[in-house]
Amino acid sequence: MLCVQHPLVITCMIDYDNIIERFYTPGSPLHEVLTVHSRQVAELAAVICDRLIAQGTAVDAEFVYEAAMLHDIGIVKVDAPRIYCEGCELYIRHGIMGREMLDAIGLYRHALVCERHTGAGLTVAEIEAQSLPLPHCDLTPKSLEEKIVCYADKFFSKTHLGEPARSMDRVRQQMARFGEDSLARFNDMALLLGEV
Repeated sequence: MLCVQHPLVITCMIDYDNIIERFYTPGSPLHEVLTVHSRQVAELAAVICDRLIAQGTAVDAEFVYEAAMLHDIGIVKVDAPRIYCEGCELYIRHGIMGREMLDAIGLYRHALVCERHTGAGLTVAEIEAQSLPLPHCDLTPKSLEEKIVCYADKFFSKTHLGEPARSMDRVRQQMARFGEDSLARFNDMALLLGEV
């Protein structure tokens, strides 16, 4: 971790590539899926941060980039052969797995991004109504930084690596499949963060 001291703050930049390599074999198909997808999300998140900062909004852009690079770290624990994941957990749990992995190395703030980025976030009511194998707690993004990563993630697929960002209409159609509340949360993020 590299710490940069400023008169008012100390910013510590983590080495997200090193963290990824703790869990993923560099050069493997799964490593490529994770890093290509995460970089696309991080780059869009950086554009959103720049726009917000230009409008006078305070946002921790370095943290957002790091968190975007690590938001899907938990996919290594899930069973998703289409994207080379050979774990035993259900895919819906990749955010929870990511939180556990990052909590274990002391990255608690980054870990919350993992846990809260699935869909447009998940409420207790949605988890219970759908009998999802997740903790019965609010898993919606809370901070501005969490919302930026969650929002940017919706525009890129892990199954179609490297494709351009999805259109707003296409993302809205996908969110609508998960219910009106999910679509409403996505639309709220779009109002807050700007259309892509």
